[in-house]
Amino acid sequence: MPSEEQLRLADLRKEYSTGGLTETDAGSDPFVLFHRWFADALAADLTDPNAMILATVGGGGQPSARAVLLKALDDRGFTFFTNYDSRKGRELEANPHAALVFLWHPLERQVRVEGSVEMVSTVESDEYYKKRPLGSRLGAWASPQSAVIAGREVLEQAHSELTARYPDGDPPRPPNWGGYRVIPTAIEFWQGRRSRLHDRIVFTRTGTSWTRERLAP
Repeated sequence: MPSEEQLRLADLRKEYSTGGLTETDAGSDPFVLFHRWFADALAADLTDPNAMILATVGGGGQPSARAVLLKALDDRGFTFFTNYDSRKGRELEANPHAALVFLWHPLERQVRVEGSVEMVSTVESDEYYKKRPLGSRLGAWASPQSAVIAGREVLEQAHSELTARYPDGDPPRPPNWGGYRVIPTAIEFWQGRRSRLHDRIVFTRTGTSWTRERLAP
């Protein structure tokens, strides 16, 4: 017998009906479309509209995923910042390819990105680091991200010591902390539609240009 929870899960569904995505709407440049959709997410006052799921694969072939924040975007790609020694950092070193997913559920939209990954320049990492709140800058020093620690007091003690070490409130960027850029080879835009006949438009990079195709939902 299925449990009550299983029955509830099976009944969870929603009819998507807020809009559509035609080839004309999609245009010929995925970055232009992404900027337009991101502006819509900002205008809708969504929580963390720049949140994205980052999927990586380690040397052993085991995939892993986590939420990170998009912090820069230009025609080169999608940039986020993290500890290079974290699990994602180690996996990107072993396999410099990744996938991203943006889910703007109230707008019934999703964007998927696939591509290669590169570290951003030290200048870009320094510039972003200086823009962070002091607590976050000290936190980048205090946390050995993804490492096993004895308890939360380890982090709090390290943060307190760093606060005392940098009374001027201007710590340098940790050498093992900085940015990664996902350079897309494919960007797919998904718009929910009725009867699960969703719109899926994918742009695939071919040399210096993009090929646009429609996928079945």
